[in-house]
Amino acid sequence: MKIFLRAKPSYSIVMTAILTMGAVSLSACSESNTKAVDRVEEAEALARVKSLEARATAIKEEMAANPGAKLNISMPDESTIPDDEYGAAVRRGLELANHTYRELPNNVGNQLNCTSCHLNNGSEAYAAPWNGLPGIFPIYRGRDARVNSLQERINGCFQRSMNGTPLDMNSDEMNAFMSYMTWLSQDMPIGISPEGRGFVAIDNTLTPDPENGKKLFVETCVSCHGDDGEGQYNDDGTYIYPAIAGSNSFNDGAGMARTYKAAAFVKGKMPFGQGNTLTDQEAIDISSYFTQLPRPVKANKDKDWPKGGAPVDVRR
Repeated sequence: MKIFLRAKPSYSIVMTAILTMGAVSLSACSESNTKAVDRVEEAEALARVKSLEARATAIKEEMAANPGAKLNISMPDESTIPDDEYGAAVRRGLELANHTYRELPNNVGNQLNCTSCHLNNGSEAYAAPWNGLPGIFPIYRGRDARVNSLQERINGCFQRSMNGTPLDMNSDEMNAFMSYMTWLSQDMPIGISPEGRGFVAIDNTLTPDPENGKKLFVETCVSCHGDDGEGQYNDDGTYIYPAIAGSNSFNDGAGMARTYKAAAFVKGKMPFGQGNTLTDQEAIDISSYFTQLPRPVKANKDKDWPKGGAPVDVRR
């Protein structure tokens, strides 16, 4: 029997705390005329880091004492967001996640938000949650055939899923995303994979049937996403249900434009509120239909997977 633990803040947030507070620490120690307020801030930052280290160690020890235990992915209580500049960045990251195309019109080329796919503020199990990501990046990614930082992974989403342009790597917006993802990861010690990372498993050996997928799409999807998958919108331009095809959707270089990748999301989360009611075959059939509907074209996607090994459903 699995033991599900409610964990405490972890190593990933410790590392970000160290990095974000480092400038304060250095300036406080290196200048002879350091203000008293700077010394107080330095002491508070160091105390916070030590507290997080101790709590992260406790999580590790508790996990080690319970073999087979898994950490649940969930949205931390917003009351744990600090009331300081770091906390302000966390709150800004949460706002950007939920209102991406409104807040970043120069970087988003469609009418999607990050939370169109990363459900529940980016913290829903089996909906590509962000919890724990700061603890696993940098990682090697075959699509680029190089090690990617988390910032590069975020910008990949902006270029593909958002059909837009990358954020400045040193921008306040990028820092806000990183701060928010780190805050989400306070219960995720480095080296421990939480229950619900990524999407549900699906049988990728099944052969897609787009004709059956079209039939199922009409039966299960059009009531929300519309006849052509172009979504439903409020009068102010915000969506009621996001576009999964057409000019306001992700481009054909996005992961969601791949049949089996999309099917894993559909299987676990669709129809909305009725996840895991479709069979693997039904989810694959539906995805094989809507992923081929008209949508923006990603430039230079022929350069993806330069060392080979591309999945069979990659768009070319």
